Amino acid sequence: MTGTWLRVALFLIGSAFASAAHAETVVLRGGTLYASVDAAALPDAVIVMTDGVISAVGKSGDVTVPSDARTIDCSGKTIVAGFWNSHVHFTQKSWQNAGAAPAEALTQHMQEMLTSWGFTTVWDLGSDPNNTLALRKRIAAGEVAGPNILLAGNVFPKGGHPVYLPPEIQLPEAATPEEAAKWARDWLAMGEDGIKLFTGAFMGDKPVVNMDPAIAKAAVDVAHAQGRPVFAHPQNKVGVETVIASDVDVLAHTTPSERAYTEDQLARFKAQNTALIPTLALFTTVVLDPNVTNRLVAATVNQLKQFSDNGGTVLFGTDVGFTKQYDTTQELQLMHRVLSERQVLAALTTNPARFFKAAKKGRVEQGFDADLVVLDGDPLSDVANLAKVSTTIRAGHVIYQKP
Repeated sequence: MTGTWLRVALFLIGSAFASAAHAETVVLRGGTLYASVDAAALPDAVIVMTDGVISAVGKSGDVTVPSDARTIDCSGKTIVAGFWNSHVHFTQKSWQNAGAAPAEALTQHMQEMLTSWGFTTVWDLGSDPNNTLALRKRIAAGEVAGPNILLAGNVFPKGGHPVYLPPEIQLPEAATPEEAAKWARDWLAMGEDGIKLFTGAFMGDKPVVNMDPAIAKAAVDVAHAQGRPVFAHPQNKVGVETVIASDVDVLAHTTPSERAYTEDQLARFKAQNTALIPTLALFTTVVLDPNVTNRLVAATVNQLKQFSDNGGTVLFGTDVGFTKQYDTTQELQLMHRVLSERQVLAALTTNPARFFKAAKKGRVEQGFDADLVVLDGDPLSDVANLAKVSTTIRAGHVIYQKP
């Protein structure tokens, strides 16, 4: 029965999404709305979406609903802005040959990995652009129901092929600032939206290979000249220092090998407006010894608390695609150890919209992009409700609906 319902749901969503070229008005009615992370709850709300934009928001009875609108009953549910996952990867076999693979199969895996968890915008921090650019094109055309995808091209230090990546993969390594700058220019010319630097590469039982700050800075300068953000993967304190010295915008992970950020690092993060993607649940999947896992989680949760208390921008991200842990509940609960429910919601919505200068995303207001999530429960009473998604809407079109 579950399989039958899934096929029916995929068909209905695919049919609706493929008609994106036609004007469509979608209305959410009856749910409790949090228009932003700091807004009071608006019960019995109505949100009208036309041609991908929110055209009206208000209490039921105060908003005129067009007679030809598609109405979704949200009674007993909660409505918030669409979620961002600022650290994903489209590297699984499911995404290979994305330009020609069957759309239904791509949509199904997209639901399993992303849209059933409320994600309407994602940052892909490393994949084969031949697949991901084609996937993005098919999503834009309405062939595949999925989120808005932003891509970052990777640059590794010379000799820094991480132990967890297959040796046959050809990685873009830079031995000089000139090589790093060229890689950055080439990635951006290809259509990537940012750059990701491995300022530290994990080599197993061998020493970490760190990127020289001058090499990192060369790539950062190219990206910043084009107004594009730079992410970095540090592996230790040296890698974090390179992030700071080269003016990287986003820490793609906390650093479990370090117990805490230093006071000097925190001051420089704040001065340079560096953002952090904690990826806390990731560190529960990489080791088998529960004592080691507990130490890693304690260190990274502490870093998140330091960073947030210091006024830094926190972004939600899971490294999904590298990991197969699609369910976001654990990440939400680990973040909630030191962040309030509203702060966790901000990491999913307003923080990335502001940080990445997406002026019309992150809030449910008239004139904003019609990216919304309908939840089965109130996320401000239980942060785990942020993982209980009933409907995901991007650009005014349903890209996931729970059967």
